[in-house]
Amino acid sequence: MYKNKFIEFENIENLAGKAWEHAVAIDTLKQTNIKDCSIECFHYQQMLELFIKHLLETKSKFGSYSKSHKLNKLLEELLYLTDFKIDETKYFEALQTITICAEQYSYNFMIDCLGYKHAVGIVDNLVTELLKFNNK
Repeated sequence: MYKNKFIEFENIENLAGKAWEHAVAIDTLKQTNIKDCSIECFHYQQMLELFIKHLLETKSKFGSYSKSHKLNKLLEELLYLTDFKIDETKYFEALQTITICAEQYSYNFMIDCLGYKHAVGIVDNLVTELLKFNNK
């Protein structure tokens, strides 16, 4: 599913290409019987972080991005530095959930998978909007 969303970046040597690699990892993980969803959350966070940074690099007037790994901060940066417009408030909590989940990946197992999946259900709409913005 995610691999196909990011297919235009397949093996491209930039941040969007790295986002595609994480999309492939997510799809591969979904085909396994891994009970703990923290590794999937890590890859989802990375996919989104790298893609937003790609957009900041290619669509902002400065062509750069911050070192932040917090998805809500990166979205705010994208909204401020580009002409991408969206109601960020409906994504804020879900982005925060995914960021926290990914930060805990190295330390905890058996994270709140229901919370993560709920957040992904919300943020997937944002992913679609970001992909549209990329093709403007």
